[in-house]
Amino acid sequence: MKGKLYGIGVGPGDPELLTLKAKRILDEADIIAVPVKEAGEESTALEIIRPVVELEHKHLLEVIFRMAKDKEERKKCRAAACEQLTAELSRGKNIAMITLGDVSVYSTYMYVNQYVAEHGFETEIIPGIPSFCSGAAAARLPLMEGNESLVIVPSVRAEQQVEEAIAHYDNVVIMKAGGSIGRILELMKKYDRAESCATVISCVGMKDEYIGSLDPERTYSYFTTVIIKREKR
Repeated sequence: MKGKLYGIGVGPGDPELLTLKAKRILDEADIIAVPVKEAGEESTALEIIRPVVELEHKHLLEVIFRMAKDKEERKKCRAAACEQLTAELSRGKNIAMITLGDVSVYSTYMYVNQYVAEHGFETEIIPGIPSFCSGAAAARLPLMEGNESLVIVPSVRAEQQVEEAIAHYDNVVIMKAGGSIGRILELMKKYDRAESCATVISCVGMKDEYIGSLDPERTYSYFTTVIIKREKR
């Protein structure tokens, strides 16, 4: 019997936001695959599930996905990781691979899912709560109302996408925004969007959680999202 691969979204930070189905599968899986950029690196996703999943006797498998600038190097690294997983699946082991937030939102897991499925193994995706949904709830903000639009941009490095989003959409979510607060403020000013319409949500559900206004002098975590809403008229 071949094993099955589960892609599991563990949510943004609060272990209590892990779904019941995700917890059940993590408890039952033979192996929990933990994506890291380098061997021995601490995993935020693993720390999220640690308080609610019994890990003492669980086989934890590090799966390395280096964030290399070279596209071919990234592909090579993903292929090696996928081969590592399919080797275990071939032995009949069920694997639960954890990822932050929701599996379908900018997650490396989707490359793995495609590879594993193409090589004849069964897969299943278990959704999690995305950081921007959890952040909007923590900030008591609606992401969209009525006929409003919403656009999600991966980071300010996607400069043209960010500018178009701020210029044309009612509600804008910018992820991985921690080092770009000053640039976001510049674009908001350029397109006459009031600074008060933006909310920074950093480390939502974690011990260093911050929810507040855009402050370019503040140091923000990698896990920082900005939500920009259309000013009410």
